[in-house]
Amino acid sequence: MTATTRSTRLVVPRLTALLALGVLALAACGGSSAGGSPAAQPSASKAAAASGEAVATGKTDVGTVLVDQSGKTLYAFAADAKDHSNCSGSCAQYWPPVTVANGSPTAAKDVSATVGTTARSDGSMQLTVNGWPMYTYAGDAAAGDATGQGKNLSGGLWWVVDPSGAWVKKAASTSSGGKGGY
Repeated sequence: MTATTRSTRLVVPRLTALLALGVLALAACGGSSAGGSPAAQPSASKAAAASGEAVATGKTDVGTVLVDQSGKTLYAFAADAKDHSNCSGSCAQYWPPVTVANGSPTAAKDVSATVGTTARSDGSMQLTVNGWPMYTYAGDAAAGDATGQGKNLSGGLWWVVDPSGAWVKKAASTSSGGKGGY
């Protein structure tokens, strides 16, 4: 056996072990939630901020909630402050801010909440509901999904928002028909 062969046999297992440790370390950075890990990893297209100007209502397992113009459920982040987002970087990959590209946002007739905007650190304008910045969730695959409800990720809890702008702090109903609590 040559020196190169022996060296290769020692390096490959070490690289494999290092790679496995790296994957475990990255997984540990994802935070925790009562419902497990996010349903989907954000793709490059989902990592970009959502763009929306109209707020409407939609049906989810949690009830009637606010949605963007694409029907995606809107979320409020408990770590935010009124008119100030605390979600950027990797947080914004999982929880894309709903941005308003042109003009003022509008609300459907059945939305009694006040909609507006706040400036983000990158200069974009983010949709607000009753002053709170709004987001979608990368784990929601389709309109009507509310898989981010009650998750404790990215430094805080995430809640869907009802048509009055109140945060809905209950779990989504389960397929067995059980009701979630607070």
